[in-house]
Amino acid sequence: MRSKEKSSNNKATLKRILTCIRPYWFFILLSLILAVVTVVLTLYIPILIGRAVDLIVGKGFVDFSGLLQIIRTIVIAISLTAVSQWMMNHINNKITYRVVKDLRIQAFHQLQMLPLSYIDSHPSGDLISRVITDIEQFSDGLLMGFTQLFTGVATIVGTILFMISINPLITLIVVALSPLSFFIAGFIAKKSFLMFKKQSETRGALTGLTDEMLGNLKVVQAFGHQEKAQEEFEKINSQLAEYSLKATFFSSITNPATRFMYAAIYAGVTIAGCFACFTATGAALTIGQLTSFLSYTNQYTKPFNEITSVITELQNSLASAARVFQLLDEPTILKDAENAVVLQNVQGAVSLQDVSFSYLPKVPLIDHLNLEVKPGQRVAIVGPTGCGKTTVINLLMRFYDVNKGSISVDGHDIRQATRESLRTNYGMVLQETWLKSGTIRENIAYGKPDASPEEIIRAAKDAHAHSFIMRMPDGYDTVIGEDGGSLSQGQKQLLCIARVMLNLPPMLILDEATSSIDTMTEIRIQKAFAQMMKGRTSFIVAHRLSTIREADIILVMKDGHIIEQGTHESLLKQNGFYAELYNSQFAPV
Repeated sequence: MRSKEKSSNNKATLKRILTCIRPYWFFILLSLILAVVTVVLTLYIPILIGRAVDLIVGKGFVDFSGLLQIIRTIVIAISLTAVSQWMMNHINNKITYRVVKDLRIQAFHQLQMLPLSYIDSHPSGDLISRVITDIEQFSDGLLMGFTQLFTGVATIVGTILFMISINPLITLIVVALSPLSFFIAGFIAKKSFLMFKKQSETRGALTGLTDEMLGNLKVVQAFGHQEKAQEEFEKINSQLAEYSLKATFFSSITNPATRFMYAAIYAGVTIAGCFACFTATGAALTIGQLTSFLSYTNQYTKPFNEITSVITELQNSLASAARVFQLLDEPTILKDAENAVVLQNVQGAVSLQDVSFSYLPKVPLIDHLNLEVKPGQRVAIVGPTGCGKTTVINLLMRFYDVNKGSISVDGHDIRQATRESLRTNYGMVLQETWLKSGTIRENIAYGKPDASPEEIIRAAKDAHAHSFIMRMPDGYDTVIGEDGGSLSQGQKQLLCIARVMLNLPPMLILDEATSSIDTMTEIRIQKAFAQMMKGRTSFIVAHRLSTIREADIILVMKDGHIIEQGTHESLLKQNGFYAELYNSQFAPV
């Protein structure tokens, strides 16, 4: 059952590959024609050589004029063969790299369309491995397939036809022994495919672990986790080495095994041909014909060696392609409805009606949440870790869709609005900063690429980032590395705040936006936020309750429910859970 399932999966993967290649059918047809031309010219040369041998082995004379004519023809045939082979290889390269380019574009687009639930549950290193390494492996197999498979098959068919024209009986001996090599190659290919598949999966796991360690090296060192990380790395690396060794072993014995078979075939043809040369029957061969026949036998067996190598490489390619196609087949986020509304002139009225949501079906998180926010109100969300604060933000931005109930903006259910128009109406500053490799100017203008230098500087000043930017080597043109490079966490946060201030939308989300900033800077940022939030609906998630005293509404969440609601003063008077949280931070010891 398992082998049938693998065979079915291989066929399905092969069909997908053919679908990817289909747009380039004209180049494939041209490559096939050139392969046939190359093979015909290559196989015509032994005929000419055989004729030349017969002119030399004649009875007491050598036909030099005939030899000269044959040599000229051989030179022309070799030249045409070289040209056609070069053109074929060039076309095969073009087909392969265009298919790979298309596949990478699809894979990268798929990554952007996958739901956050998938991204959150899969190691980023494994996803990177599929897009980069697996597609590269697929490329190598595809190129080898085009380059050697076409010519190999054409050579086998061509040599059989040429050998039949010389001596059908001896040709039968060659053809009869050939299936043995296919049987050997097929047996080994099944074994190698399994090892190549495990090799690809383990390589993805190793890439994921390395990416994880590099991205959090300070934490690893701070907790003294280096030895355990090293042990884990060595364990996966040992598995990769084992699978790689087995895959290489099975793939490497294919060629010697088939070469042994072909050597036996060659020996058999040589013996039979020698006997035929000394017989007086109609099946007799001339010395020149035997020379041509032996050359054809060698050329006949050579493609089998190449094809078995191709089959081995294709097994690796199929295993890699299957992982890529698996990624492409993952369900993407639901497309916007056909009649989806494009939110325009948003005032900022937000309503959550009987909202229920959980990441895992059996682990409830938010249950029957109701909230009405008027345009321009500042809503603070507080509560213990894991109570659902950030989840509410994810639902507002529609990174996740509610399980029950609805969320609306200005009376429009956000599931009936386009995601792009919804998200462009939100400005978002998160606790986890993200900056791309590039200049500081490019990072601030990320959401507004056409911003003028004056606008960028004004946004940086509003975010209190201008002073430290001007101390950088090249000011706003300073190039920073991935995720901010050597910038401090607070500096990175200031740049993220400046990015939002450059293009202020009608609604704001500040999720622990000042958590990485010192107290003095935080006071200045709070003033900037106060200016920024005027007339804008704002959702503020904060653990430091000092940052939310001026909020119009404070929602106190616990276990997915709003247990208290009101202003800072009114909640303190209630002497409930909020007062307990506040006093835990500010009450004297």
